[in-house]
Amino acid sequence: MERPRRDDVLELDVHDLAFGGAGVARHDGYVVFCRDTAPGDHVRARVVKARRRFAEADLVEVVTPGPGRIAPPCPYVPRCGGCRLQHVEYALALAAKRDQVAEHLARIGHLEGVDVREPDAAIEPFGYRNKMEYSAAPGPDGALHLGFHVRGRWDEIVDVEACLLASALGNAVRETVRAWAVAEGLTPYDQRSHTGQLRHVLVREGVATGQVLVSVVTSPGVEEPVDRLPAALTAAHPEVVGLVHSVNDGVAEVTSGLPTRLVHGRDWIEERVAGVTLRLSAAAFFQTNTRMTETLYARVAEAAGLDGNQVLYDLFAGVGSIGIALAKGAREVVAIEIVEEAVADAERNAAANGVANHTAIAGDVGVVLRERKGELPEPDVAIVDPPRGGLAGRAIRRILELAPPTLVYVSCQPATFADNAAKFVEGGYTLEWVRPVDMFPQTPHIEAVARFVR
Repeated sequence: MERPRRDDVLELDVHDLAFGGAGVARHDGYVVFCRDTAPGDHVRARVVKARRRFAEADLVEVVTPGPGRIAPPCPYVPRCGGCRLQHVEYALALAAKRDQVAEHLARIGHLEGVDVREPDAAIEPFGYRNKMEYSAAPGPDGALHLGFHVRGRWDEIVDVEACLLASALGNAVRETVRAWAVAEGLTPYDQRSHTGQLRHVLVREGVATGQVLVSVVTSPGVEEPVDRLPAALTAAHPEVVGLVHSVNDGVAEVTSGLPTRLVHGRDWIEERVAGVTLRLSAAAFFQTNTRMTETLYARVAEAAGLDGNQVLYDLFAGVGSIGIALAKGAREVVAIEIVEEAVADAERNAAANGVANHTAIAGDVGVVLRERKGELPEPDVAIVDPPRGGLAGRAIRRILELAPPTLVYVSCQPATFADNAAKFVEGGYTLEWVRPVDMFPQTPHIEAVARFVR
């Protein structure tokens, strides 16, 4: 078998979708991942990377479209780096995501025959995101481009007039900020020269409450123009309850952990999900799809199997939303989160919802479980909702030492979940079932809820 080389143009028959959204094909037995393709496509593709076991290729031409290929409704596809599955019929993309969860469990976790159930389909295929982060950059003529990175580029931005994943209100708020920046003569930040003033715009919405919080990130010295932004925002959008201004004087593209001031209103919004009202600050982690969060939490409750008598641990708790939502089914809830601001939000959220059986603790999960062993009540159920990188080895060891009879794992990354799942099985747990939940339609990402029992 002769391995393809860079810039070779191949004719390929795509038979599957890989995690990440690329189509999977074979060329004389050699695996080729080709972006922007769908199962059933016959394509011509140019090799951009050739490795020992596989190659990566860019689509040149769809010779014959597969039955699941559709025309992307967004004009920015495929140039924009956000949506990678708009060209695939939704039911086919959803089935592929389910298969990817099972495949990762088998290949990475060596867990064969796991009951990976039919996924929960998204309620809304578009307009579902409650938080959008836009980057600013100069266009070819120097004009302000406000949108998302061109796929594969760190220095170019796709200028977005309407993002199909944002709501109509969110798009309108962004355009009001754009008009203000142009009227004020603010220059967009240039990643190459490290000059310019406007760097990022963040829009956070409470889907159930209609409240909007806007954040702008600028270089230093733009305080006076920013002070004039609330008048434009509130005149056009009475839903805006606050504006915060962060200053980034470094070269890294970051939007959190920066010096921040409150310019107008308040620095938080309210959101309602699963019968709970939550207070969310600009930087607080919360699922970006509010309506599917209801489904996700229902699956977590199903996996937890609470009947009112159990002690529930909510680990990596964030603002406490899962534990608070499930508190009425538990005797006591212990929430642990390393970010102190999130712990304060969790305490406020529990009090605001009249949840008296909820205790929030600030600290690293592994450290807290070790240092307070014997002091905290023994758990009957533990819920873990780790970041995309999964659980670190120390956290897994502490949870195994804690030994809750039931463990519920909320995954946002199949590969790290599979690795973690294998370690829990080695530590004495049985993985009973996994339920994918599609929180991110049009993208390759998939959430999943898993139930482990000792």
